[in-house]
Amino acid sequence: MYAILDIESTGGKYNEEGIMEIAVYRFDGHGVVDKFMGLINPERDIQPFVVKLTGINNNMLRSAPKFHEVAKRIIEITEGAVLVAHNAQFDYRILRTEFRRLGYDFQRKTLCTVDLSKQLIPDAESHSLGKLVRSLGIPVSDRHRANGDALATLKLFKLLLAKDADKSIVRSIIKEESLGELSPTQLDIVENLPSETGVYYMHNKDGDIIFIGATKNIKKRVNQHFTNVSELARKLQKGAKKVSYEKTGNDLIAQLKEYHEIKKNRPRHNKMPRGKLSYGIYLKGDTERLNFGIEKANGQVNRLTSFTNLKASKSFLHKLNEEFELNKKLQKEESSQKVQQAFEKYSTDKRSILLLGQGRELGEQSVVYIKEGIFKGIGFVELNHQINNIHILENLIATIDGDKNSTLIIESYLRKKNRIKILELNTTN
Repeated sequence: MYAILDIESTGGKYNEEGIMEIAVYRFDGHGVVDKFMGLINPERDIQPFVVKLTGINNNMLRSAPKFHEVAKRIIEITEGAVLVAHNAQFDYRILRTEFRRLGYDFQRKTLCTVDLSKQLIPDAESHSLGKLVRSLGIPVSDRHRANGDALATLKLFKLLLAKDADKSIVRSIIKEESLGELSPTQLDIVENLPSETGVYYMHNKDGDIIFIGATKNIKKRVNQHFTNVSELARKLQKGAKKVSYEKTGNDLIAQLKEYHEIKKNRPRHNKMPRGKLSYGIYLKGDTERLNFGIEKANGQVNRLTSFTNLKASKSFLHKLNEEFELNKKLQKEESSQKVQQAFEKYSTDKRSILLLGQGRELGEQSVVYIKEGIFKGIGFVELNHQINNIHILENLIATIDGDKNSTLIIESYLRKKNRIKILELNTTN
């Protein structure tokens, strides 16, 4: 559990500042479960430069509650949570100072989104909150006000969680939570999981990931692990003390995340996928007409799509010829049009495209980014300008080094009936 925090202080000498506005969003890693915000009477004057920066003046605070009147609420909303703030050292110090004045020793674990963004978005021109969220296309209003900055920090933190392929943030929190606590029962673990598409991570008592899986129903799949009698299930039942998860909105993102995070984290109970790009359907033709044929994959040009075996290749080629009427006697111009349509629907070869699908929540889209035929990463966007600006897009996505298995996953998904939208990109912009 996290408490996303922003504080506006009066300014002044070190440790003599007071809190004049606060916003806290209690965030479970997926959504906001509680929030508290408001002006606070700091019982001291605001420095002129702070008035100019925030627009908050002494008159606005005269009727606001004093800190001791809201202290209990702040304790409650941050209980059992890690404080997350942009420059967390500052906000935490100010908050502890106010509690110390009341004779209370306020202590929480902290995470700083400045430090995290330097690790996960190292190429950003600036890691200040305003410039960073602007470079990421994240909408923000009421800058230098507690609620506006807390919301911007929340959106940034969600992005950082998605980009953290090592799961170092979640693993460190789970390890802290596990110290000195009884492990939850498997029934409790399953009860708190969503029945949605995503990736789940099974952790041992030290927070280390021991198994990663992708599924269309997280609750159902984890419950199967805890109730089955297979050798793998027995190992997971014995070793798993916590299950974290990420909703992905659609199965393609889940499959890609599962593959690349297994490859990166090497969990003890996962086997590395061994799919081999053995066959492909390639463009053939002569001076009269164009069509497709099956070849063993060896890097040839004009590849439509890839397969691991000959049987699947033959089955899809039959479907392809029927769908685009390529077995009929067509004029060369007509066959060229049909072939082009097939490439636009099924191929990633040499293309720069976005695959847009359902996101994790209403108003969000998932993005699979392919540049010149190479899979580059995945992400989530809310606004059209985040999609249309390549620089913003490349900052938003979780960068992944594509390989042949990635290509197999993506092209296999394109061959199925799905709601994916393909957007051609102009990468020279």
